[in-house]
Formats: sequence, C-alpha cells, structure tokens
Amino acid sequence: MLAKVTTCAVVGMEGAIVEVEVDIAPGLPSFTIVGLPDTAVQEAKERVRAAIRNSGCAFPTRRIVVNLAPAYLKKAGPAYDLPIAVGILLSSEQISADVSQTVLLGELSLDGSLRHTNGILPMVALAHQEKISTVIVPEMDAREASIIEGSEIIPVTSLAQLVSYFRGEIAAPEFNPESAEEYSPTTLPHSDLAYVKGQEHVKRALEVAAAGGHNVIMIGPPGSGKTLLARSLPSLLPPMTDEEALEVTKVYSVSGLLPANTPLIKQRPFRSPHHSISNAGLVGGGQWPRPGEISLSHRGVLFLDELPEFGHAVLEVLRQPLEDRVITISRAQGSATFPANFMLVGAMNPCPCGYYGDPFKQCTCSPNLVARYQKRMSGPFIDRVDIFVEVPHIDYEKLADDKLGEESEKVQARVKAARSTQRQRFKGTSLACNAEMTPTEVREYCKTEDSAQSLLKAAMKQLYLSARAFHRILKIGRTIADLENVDIIKAHHIAEALQYRPRSLV
Repeated sequence: MLAKVTTCAVVGMEGAIVEVEVDIAPGLPSFTIVGLPDTAVQEAKERVRAAIRNSGCAFPTRRIVVNLAPAYLKKAGPAYDLPIAVGILLSSEQISADVSQTVLLGELSLDGSLRHTNGILPMVALAHQEKISTVIVPEMDAREASIIEGSEIIPVTSLAQLVSYFRGEIAAPEFNPESAEEYSPTTLPHSDLAYVKGQEHVKRALEVAAAGGHNVIMIGPPGSGKTLLARSLPSLLPPMTDEEALEVTKVYSVSGLLPANTPLIKQRPFRSPHHSISNAGLVGGGQWPRPGEISLSHRGVLFLDELPEFGHAVLEVLRQPLEDRVITISRAQGSATFPANFMLVGAMNPCPCGYYGDPFKQCTCSPNLVARYQKRMSGPFIDRVDIFVEVPHIDYEKLADDKLGEESEKVQARVKAARSTQRQRFKGTSLACNAEMTPTEVREYCKTEDSAQSLLKAAMKQLYLSARAFHRILKIGRTIADLENVDIIKAHHIAEALQYRPRSLV
C-alpha cells in the first residue's frame, strides 16, 4: 500500500515542502530511502525501526521504499524521522488517518520520544503560507511553532502518543500559548554608559551610530575603555519591532541556537567572535551553507575586538554584506541567502604596542611597523565604515570621580525618537534607518542648507573623499539632524560628521 505524508525542509532561511511517499511491497525485507538524502536522513532507518518497535507497533518485515520528493532537493537533518515513521504505519495499515492537510516535523529517539528539531519556525511559516492547517511538532518546540499565528499546533511527546491520537484512543494534544509558562528573552550582560568614566565624545559618537545604524571603529591605547563602550552599545539601541524579532528568531532557529525557554528573541543580538575566526565562521558556509556570525548579528551588533588581528581575507569578505545587507553563499550543490543587516563595531590599537600618539607612554614601534599595522585593513574596507573615533587615555581625576555619567536609558530615549522619525520617513520602503539609504534616498532625503553645502564641498577637495564617503557624510549628517529633530542638514551637522572621518588610517 502507498502512503503519502507531508513535511518540510529548510533551504537557507526558507522552508520547502517535501512529500514523503512510503511503499511497502512483498519481497525480501529491506528499507531504502531515496530522494537525495544526506547521512542523517539515511541513519533515520535505524531510528525509525527502533522507535516503531518501542512504541508498541510492528515494523513490517517486507520491502520498504521511502521517496522524499522533490528528488532534486537535498534532504538534510533528522527532521524526517517522524513523517517516515507515520508513513510506514499508514502504509502497513496499523493506523488510519487523513494527513493531507497536516505537516509532521520531528526527530525520533530510539524509545519513540520526540527530540528538539532545528528550523521549526521557517517550516511552520511555510506550512501556513501553503494553507496547510495543522502542524504536528515535538512538544518542546510548540512555543516556537506557535509564533506563527493561524496554524493549529499539535504538540506531541512521543510516537506512541501520536499513534493513539490517530487511532482515536485519545483526544488531540492541545497547546495553548496563553497558559504556557512565562518566558523571558535571553539577558545579555550589557554595560551602562553611566559607568564609563570620561570619553564623552566617544559616547556621543555611539549615540549617533545607534540613532542611524552606522558602523563604528574605535581607536585607542589598551585599557582606555573601547570594549566597555562597545558592550554598552546594545543598551542604546531601540527594541526590535515584531518583524525584526521574527527575522532574528528564524536565523537562530535554523542555526540551532534558539534557547529552549526563548521561542522569540526580543533583544538585539551582540556577537563578538575571536580574531582567529575563519571566513566560513564569519559569513557562513559549509558543504550545505549555514549562517555565520554576520547573520547571527542580524538586526544587532557585530563587535570585532583587536580588529587588525583578524585575517586580511576575513575582513575583505565583509565588504559586500556591509553594502548589500545580505550574504549569498554559493556551493556546487546550490546557493543560500542569509540576512546580514548588522552594525559593525571595531576596536583597535593604533600600533602593535598600542601607544602610538599617546601623550603619557612612549611608543616602541618604528614608523614602518605602525604603517604596516594600520594598513592591515584595506582602503575599500575602511571606506565602508561610517564613524571613526579616537578613545584616548583616561585621566586619574575622571576615574576617581564618584559621579556617574548619563545613563543609557536617557540616551536610548533620544535614539528611539530619531529612529521613529526615520521609520516615518522610510514608510512604505524596505529601509529601517539612515545607514541603509542608497544614493537615491540620499539625494531625496538629505537636503542641506547652503553653508553646509559649501563646507562639504571644501572637505571633498581637501580630503580627497570618494563618492561613497560623500554619501556616508550626508547620511551621518542626516542622523545628527534627526537627533535634533530638524528637517534640513545644517553646517554644524556636516562639521560633526566630518570629525568622524579617519585621520591616521589610509
């Protein structure tokens, strides 16, 4: 008898409908899975065999062929265990049910219990999009699946429970999100600007960066507070919208990094990879592409400490996603596109010893060594960073002062107001903040007064700025104007934006 069951695959960040066809015919006992399965799917044969037997059912001792259609789509991961098992039970007539409008997802243990499965959120979203009304998922993934409204979620703890439901012995297990235990988003150890002594101009630069979503590089000697300032940045950013939270949660669901008690990520990500990271670790990769650190930083902050220590090739691969806000990874078997709309925050010393230009401690590096160190970052990469700010040595008087600075909460209020202005400005477009503007939007929204135009013209000639730098200065000026809640960019806005251009770096 032939049985058909519907499930889903994850391709990149999106789901794809997969039909599981099971045919049991007379012949020597065998169990074959076709349809371009990977090793994990091939191993499903032993998991399904043991799970069926340990769930009180009989495993057919006949010729079993399982086809995963469409055949051209690579099937990876253990999420096909449950639909294969149900297909075998339907084909062997041990259960009888109409599953034409049901999607089954889940990995089986040998005892028949269901385990957590990665990528539940995009798969349930696809089922809802395809008008499939019912989704059967492992009980521990029910919260994540319930984020997609409009689908009937049936949480199942084991194959035996599902068999009893199909036989009519028990009612359908129900999941009520309102009665579920309260959950709180993962709390990251963010710092508060109030505890950062001095560095007022750096705090201002971070406020401008947060208000417009601009990339930042901080340059200063060791111990001047660069890392502490970077870790304070998430406390300045406004909360994510529901749409942004769903985007971030999808990335973490596909990556298998979604905490069990956090079905929806509400805090902006903050990722800080070590400088020994590989290209694939940063942008994503693998034989079948998976998200990297830049995608895990989507809608949040990617902090690269000791920036020049990162490999030259690693930094260069950031150039395209910094411009396009997405990353496409191509392999022989296919390609996948992941979101990469993040704020880049870098911290670096001005030289290998860290004290070049420091008024209190003499630098021991030769001029050639300093130049080579600073040139580890290419000109095109530097040109894609909006804000450069120097973080000088902190005086004893400021460190010993018991008075706290301005709290992050107050700065965040100004950032929220500026972002609200930008959302109204870009309503009806895919843009969320000033940093995402293309030259077309810059021309439309970055109107300047005459004195500001004169100042910018002089800066372009004296500093030999590129066209990209020209647009970035206008975008920063637009953000500064938004913080002041004014419609037109004035001369002092351009003057402040020009201060954030790199000086010693080339």
